[in-house]
Amino acid sequence: MREITSENIRILVNEQPAGWRSDRMLTQDAARDVLRFHRSLPGYGRTELVPLSAAAGKYGVKGIFVKDESSRFGLKAFKGLGGSYAVFRTLCELFGLDPRKSTFGDLQTSEIRGRCKDIEFATATDGNHGKGVAWAAKLFGCRSHVFMPKGSAEARRKAIEDAGASEAVVTEFNYDGTVDHARRLAEENGWTLLQDTSWEGYEKAPGWIIEGYLTLAAEACEQLGVEAPTHVFLQAGVGAMAGGVAGYLLNRYSDDPPAVTIVEPADVACVYLSAKNGRISTTGGDAATIMAGLNCETPCGVVWPILRDGVSFYCACGDCITEQGMRAYAHPHGGDPAIVSGESGAVTYGLLLRILQDESLRKLWGMNGDSVVLLINTEGATDPEGYDRVVEG
Repeated sequence: MREITSENIRILVNEQPAGWRSDRMLTQDAARDVLRFHRSLPGYGRTELVPLSAAAGKYGVKGIFVKDESSRFGLKAFKGLGGSYAVFRTLCELFGLDPRKSTFGDLQTSEIRGRCKDIEFATATDGNHGKGVAWAAKLFGCRSHVFMPKGSAEARRKAIEDAGASEAVVTEFNYDGTVDHARRLAEENGWTLLQDTSWEGYEKAPGWIIEGYLTLAAEACEQLGVEAPTHVFLQAGVGAMAGGVAGYLLNRYSDDPPAVTIVEPADVACVYLSAKNGRISTTGGDAATIMAGLNCETPCGVVWPILRDGVSFYCACGDCITEQGMRAYAHPHGGDPAIVSGESGAVTYGLLLRILQDESLRKLWGMNGDSVVLLINTEGATDPEGYDRVVEG
């Protein structure tokens, strides 16, 4: 590992990734099963893959493509994919259904709906994951209890409540402390915990959540067609989405894998720290960042092998990087379409622009006229006031 510091960015370069591939998980076959389920849900629609052709031309790369998750299921974020699949798998297990053959409709019988009324889920969240679980639980006729770390925006708490949570509570703890709080209450009350991070003995539900994100990755590859990505930038909190999507892409394009970059907030970069230490590590403390959805202290162990072995670059970015990305999405170059991207959604674009404007960084990443870049806008304006302050302020 080689560490480099640029203005408002720390970079950890994995100069010889060990490589990651699995024939059993995060494969195209697994994605087909997950996608079949999601297509059975009310309101499913493939989100758009937006080409930023003018920006690509300006900066001398072949293509920049943004998978825009801001419209997914009307939740303004991608997290409904993981939450709904985890609820579905939990219910299939409870009712003895085969998840590879069952759909949403199979869980809508009067008998099953009647039993779902007594099922309660719990989770901790920075915002979007909790909203996804609350929405999914309500969709299946279940209840949910969602807990958020101190300092969470009221707009995000209210959105979780509006999505269907039985309760959405801001705690006095940081993110890891809130996870422990939700875990303890679930054990005391007999609720089912659906957490997107893992620990020893708790891997099944996080694994289902991670698999849920395969729909996003599979759609993006279908939309790209023959344009295989050479560079992929993925934002990480605990790393569930980043690890799941990276694993799928590394499997799918195993003959010529893309260079994967993991992007985190500067003061709470737990994947970066873990890669640097060579083991899962916790940042600790009460770090402040406007990237609320990425403010997590410990990586998810289920995807740690992928994040450790399959990633080429780890980047810890200051808030000004995501602010640049938010503004660039909202006020695009040339005739490119505008994209509404919240604080956690835009940091990858802000980083990409910094790389493309710096010759030494372009060389480090190997960016040239043949480069095809894939980004994921993971959220829209989930904190409208904060979004307006950055984009229009």
